Amino acid sequence: METQSAARHIACIMDGNGRWAQQRGLPRTFGHKAAEHAIETVIRTALEEGIPWLTLFAFSTENWSRPQEEIDSLLDTGCQILRRRVHDWHRAGIRVRGMGEETPRIPDALRQELQYAQQLTQHNRTMTLTVAVNHGGRSEIVCAARTLIEERVPAEEVTEESFAQHLQNPDMPDVDLVIRTSGEYRLSNFALWRCAYAEFVFPEVQWPDFRAEHFRQALELYAQRRRRFGGATASIPHPRSAQPQPPVGLTGSLPSLSNVLSLPGGIATRLGGHLLSGLYDTARYAKSQLEVRSEPRM
Repeated sequence: METQSAARHIACIMDGNGRWAQQRGLPRTFGHKAAEHAIETVIRTALEEGIPWLTLFAFSTENWSRPQEEIDSLLDTGCQILRRRVHDWHRAGIRVRGMGEETPRIPDALRQELQYAQQLTQHNRTMTLTVAVNHGGRSEIVCAARTLIEERVPAEEVTEESFAQHLQNPDMPDVDLVIRTSGEYRLSNFALWRCAYAEFVFPEVQWPDFRAEHFRQALELYAQRRRRFGGATASIPHPRSAQPQPPVGLTGSLPSLSNVLSLPGGIATRLGGHLLSGLYDTARYAKSQLEVRSEPRM
């Protein structure tokens, strides 16, 4: 089954594991273990929908500030998932790759499992599954800049295209759709360069409860977007729906993202548009769920 959208690259920010566990009176570490089912479901559904690139944001450069017990549990869970699932992924034609900074803080067991997975699956082409561990968008950009400086590339020869070739995994396409669970509306320093024109969907469900229907709902929302890439007309029009317009009076009450986030105005405007569009989609989805729940039961 081919996806209804034109999305080539979908990224999931797997948020809400700790809160999922705490709401059930369990330690936060239980939430990370419970995330495995959602991970396997998303990978399987992405294959069924014909998505060629899937990236999972597993551990950020900022996550080292968490309690050591939680860090150990999170990284060990990732190691166990790789060990149990890699041969299934290989048989399905999935190429596994890592993304993130090298650091001795990553356990040897996890590093070895990821290296093994990459070597085993390197020739697969059905889908590329990228696991982001110790990844930070700003750090990735800084590393690319350092490489250009070390190679003594003249400033006038530095273009967006040449810069992108110095990012990690340079053959990776830009992210088309970011799905962040648990109802949080942040990018959290994820793949900043590749998410410049990504669309966003923010399901309220926490990651351990994320299922195939949530993934497909996100694809459907993406299919209804009109991506303009800075132009006046949509580059990927979709006949079923037009881009939602903000309610009257709302835009005037929004704070300036360029001031709040200290971003250049153009970037802030694009990010603000993505976030606002995602909020409208989330509101429509919540409304539809409320209408379903309010229907009289037979």
